[in-house]
Amino acid sequence: MERNAFGITTILLGLALSVVADEPEKFNPTRWEAAIEKFEAADKQSPPAPGGALFIGSSSIRMWDLAKHFPAEKNAINRGFGGSHMADSTHYAERIAIAYQPRVIFIYAGDNDIKGGKTPQRVLSDYRAFVKKVHAELPKTRIVYIAIKPSIARWNLVDKMRQANALIREETAGDKRLAFIDIDTPMLGDDGKPREELFIKDGLHLSEAGYEIWSDLVRPHLAKE
Repeated sequence: MERNAFGITTILLGLALSVVADEPEKFNPTRWEAAIEKFEAADKQSPPAPGGALFIGSSSIRMWDLAKHFPAEKNAINRGFGGSHMADSTHYAERIAIAYQPRVIFIYAGDNDIKGGKTPQRVLSDYRAFVKKVHAELPKTRIVYIAIKPSIARWNLVDKMRQANALIREETAGDKRLAFIDIDTPMLGDDGKPREELFIKDGLHLSEAGYEIWSDLVRPHLAKE
C-alpha cells in the first residue's frame, strides 16, 4: 500500500501532538501524593519540632542518612522523594516544608528536570517559585540550594546542568537568606570527569564517599544564627 507525503505528514503530526498531550501528565506533581501522605502520617506519629533543618528534593536527598552525617543536628528532617522535580517540591511546600517552620532548608532539585527535558531557565523559574512560596510564609527561613551534581550517568547533560547552576548561583547572590553550595568541582577528578568512587553502581546516586563530601559542604550552613 502506498502512502503519499500528506499521509506521512499527518501521521508524524499526530505523533507530535500525542507527545505534547502527554507532557502535562509526565510532570504532574500529584503523582507523588502517596509519598507525601506517608510523610504526613509519620508527622502525626512524631511531629518535627519547629526550627529544624529540612532537606527536600529528589532521590539524592531521600537516600541521605542525615542522622549519621549530622549527629549534632537533632532536628534534621528528610523529605526527599525520588525522581521529583523542583516544581514538585514547590507544589507540596505547604505540607512538607512550611508546615515544619524550619530555620533552614536544603534543596536538591533540577537533576531530574534537566534529564526530563526542561531548560536551565525553567529550572531557575521553578526555583524562584519555591523561594517565593516559602518566604511568603517564612520570611526568615534560609534556603540553601545544593548544585546539580556532575554524574557519570548524566554526563552528556552536564553543560545544561551547569547553566542551571550558574543561573541559580547568581540568583542567590542578592539575598542573604539564600545560599548556593557548589558540589560540582569537589566531585571531579584530575581528568575533569566525575570521580567513580563517589557513586554507586548506577553512576547516578551517591556512595558513602559522595555523601561525605556533600555533608562536609553542608555542615557550615547548619550553624544556628
